[in-house]
Amino acid sequence: MCYPVLKRVLILVLVGMASARAQTTYNLQQALQTAKSNNPILKREQFNVDVSQADITTAQLRPNLILNNQSLQLVQSSKFPENTGWFNGANRQIWWQVTKPFQLPVQRENKINFAQQNVRLTQKQYADTERHLFQTVAQKWLDVWAARKQLDLLGTAKANVDSLANINRLRLKNQVITTTDLARTELLANQYDIQLKSASQEYRNELSNLKFLIGVQDSIQIDTTDQFAFAFPDRMDAIVEQAMQNRTDIQAIKSTMDVADANIKLQKSSALPVPELGLIYNPQNKAHYMGVYGTIEIPIFSRNQGEIKKSQVLKQQAEQALRATETQAQTEILTAYKSYVTQKQNLQNFNQLLTQSQTILNSVKYSYLRGGTTIIDFLEAQRSWLDTQQQYYDVLGQYRQSYIDLLYASGMINQIAQ
Repeated sequence: MCYPVLKRVLILVLVGMASARAQTTYNLQQALQTAKSNNPILKREQFNVDVSQADITTAQLRPNLILNNQSLQLVQSSKFPENTGWFNGANRQIWWQVTKPFQLPVQRENKINFAQQNVRLTQKQYADTERHLFQTVAQKWLDVWAARKQLDLLGTAKANVDSLANINRLRLKNQVITTTDLARTELLANQYDIQLKSASQEYRNELSNLKFLIGVQDSIQIDTTDQFAFAFPDRMDAIVEQAMQNRTDIQAIKSTMDVADANIKLQKSSALPVPELGLIYNPQNKAHYMGVYGTIEIPIFSRNQGEIKKSQVLKQQAEQALRATETQAQTEILTAYKSYVTQKQNLQNFNQLLTQSQTILNSVKYSYLRGGTTIIDFLEAQRSWLDTQQQYYDVLGQYRQSYIDLLYASGMINQIAQ
């Protein structure tokens, strides 16, 4: 009778072991690297680069040949030459013309250069999309970390109270304590149990959100011991200097200025007339004629003035955008760096409080189990310990948040995702 049960237990154990092996642990850098490769939003945005590269092919194409035909038929039969009918070539004139627009070399060169600059701009914009996504991924990784820490804290607190409840049940049997002491202990254990279920669901929700962002389907967990080892320069001006070179939004605007320069050249060259040359074959009433064809626009009224002016305004707009973005970047880095330094100091100062709260809880528990204090003192010490632990992880979370904010503001978040 025990064999089927044993078989089911063995299957469950094997499935659990396989699930554990399949589970991948991600630190912050690994999560960013995985998102760079697998995020579905980034995969969609990658097509923009391919689309812009197709414009280079279009710019490299030369104008096609133009074939023109004109046919004239004499319709008055009274005017037909003698012994000729409607379909006789003596009553018809045909015009065949083959021409080709000859694009000036400077026009083609400027078209290609404009398309190439647009490809570079699209690539820079894609990199900036990555930067924004990496911030979202890092934030979600931090949310998972906070949910995991809260879950662990509540699990530890519940285990402590459950242990005490078991002890108090024995003490009640031995009439060492009253039923009120046991009831208070069990009440706190039940409260922790409810909080633990909510925290567990919150953790699973955040983990699912992170899985979507990094683009994986398998079971994952995060490395809660990750120390965020990426180091910043000691001086803030060094961070600013690097940001001016590395921030993808600044690079994108600089690329926009290059596109504007290329567009100005393109629009100026577009004002030049494009000649169209070709050959004519013209049979008229059975007499054959050959000739040449040539046409060119005379730029008296329209010289592409509007597009040239617009391209110059777009260049001025890009220059203003660069100045505004650089100023914004410096402000973001300043605030992020100050927050980072402050939170780092707060974290260092909090370590002593952790030690004190643990010592107090151990002391009160020891005293309570020996009858030296009341259950109320122990429950208060337990709540104080949990509050202190939660405050510590709040401070640690704020420090890690400031770390991520500084990575994002400085543009270095793209580097650690490589």
